Amino acid sequence: MIPSRVDAVLPELAPFVHAVQARRPDDGTWCEAWSVRDVLVHQAGNAEELARVLQAFLKGAPVRTRGFDREEPYRQLSDTELWAAFLSRCEKLAEVAAAAAQDLSPETEVEWTGRTVRVPFFAEHMREELILHRWDLTGDDGTAVRALTEPWMTEHSVVSVGRPLLERGRAGLDLGAEGRVEGRLRTPGLDDVVVSADADGGSIRLAAPEGPATIESDAAVRVLLLWGRRPADPSRWHSSAGPDTLRRVRALLGGY
Repeated sequence: MIPSRVDAVLPELAPFVHAVQARRPDDGTWCEAWSVRDVLVHQAGNAEELARVLQAFLKGAPVRTRGFDREEPYRQLSDTELWAAFLSRCEKLAEVAAAAAQDLSPETEVEWTGRTVRVPFFAEHMREELILHRWDLTGDDGTAVRALTEPWMTEHSVVSVGRPLLERGRAGLDLGAEGRVEGRLRTPGLDDVVVSADADGGSIRLAAPEGPATIESDAAVRVLLLWGRRPADPSRWHSSAGPDTLRRVRALLGGY
């Protein structure tokens, strides 16, 4: 059972835990390069680093964010040890995030991966990771679709994570000095997500609907597309942009 103090900060932890417990560690996932165990390794590293950076800031001794090599120690653990470490790191993050919410203004900026984010980012980002990687385990079940549809998931993906999220995809495109790719992801009734990239960098923003959409979908699918995922049912998204444009926009949305 998840302690109530942890559930209050990370309400998506319990559904993620149940999804992991329903599978074998070596089961495959929708994240094609990762097994369930790999997802758990990644999540333990996420929770540890988010807590480490935020706690250091709280103590007045900020630290730089480490890269994904932070996950390596978890790969050396047995399955039982890994499970215990993951739960422990999530509890620690919930504790640190609750302390930061009490002691700091939500507008306080903290350095994270070479940029600054606000204090609520740390718990919110772990919540997003729990939702997204639960989908990697379960696919499009009702819990996943409801969580992905939440408006804050789109906003966090665009505003808080968007630019670094595009870099992997942009690096894989042969844009050249004059090349450019731009796409508009539309969910009826909501702002569009506009993505673009050229040789100098990438951008992502929310904007009022204008002109034709590159891809139209429900809100849950749009979040999946932003993270380089594919819904099980491809009829949930629609496009009249043509194969060349669609291929380039999908390549840009390579995700992690």
